[in-house]
Amino acid sequence: MKDLDLLTAITVFVLSVLVGIEVISKVPATLHTPLMSGSNSVHGIVVVGAMLIAAESHTWLGYALAFVAMVFGAMNVVGGYVVTDRMLEMFKTRPPTEKKPSGTQEKAEV
Repeated sequence: MKDLDLLTAITVFVLSVLVGIEVISKVPATLHTPLMSGSNSVHGIVVVGAMLIAAESHTWLGYALAFVAMVFGAMNVVGGYVVTDRMLEMFKTRPPTEKKPSGTQEKAEV
């Protein structure tokens, strides 16, 4: 029965990789950064999964892998929000620049 569970898990993994590649390859370059910055927040699930692994682990290897998963997941979450914030800054209106007073115009050379 365990072999069937492993085969099912591998099948789901392979199919999800193929679907992910197909979906990502159809995204135009102009939408790639906004899409990825928003979807990086999904890596919060990775952090939760790493916490569950750490809770169930009883070996130093399990703790080390959980720690590495938490670090990389947290970096990706923070990075996604930083990229999103930078993108939103690009679309904000800037205050108008100050113009020189009209009385101090330089003479035009003839």
